Amino acid sequence: MDSKNLVDKIVETLKSKKARDIDIIDITKISTLADYFVICSGTSTTHIRTLADELEEKLVNDGHQHLRKEGYNSARWILIDYGDVVVHIFHEEDRNFYNLERLWADGIITSKSAED
Repeated sequence: MDSKNLVDKIVETLKSKKARDIDIIDITKISTLADYFVICSGTSTTHIRTLADELEEKLVNDGHQHLRKEGYNSARWILIDYGDVVVHIFHEEDRNFYNLERLWADGIITSKSAED
């Protein structure tokens, strides 16, 4: 599965568990870190962990094992690294504070609402 298809699967999974404000940042032209960042918000630490758990389960079933996962215990900002795609699941307050969309504004940002 290429990185764009992986992003589509990630967004579909996050939407199914009611992630908020899903943004995709295409960083292929500005960084070698990854091809895409997927950023979303959860409403509580329980919701954030649920989003991460569901994402891992769905992707493992499709043959995608993450390379690294950070922040699960505190569940304020969980980062899941799938190599070409890095997923950031934030508590809304922390997302506003770190504002990755501003930091990576040179990338191409696409927002995916729950209604898409």
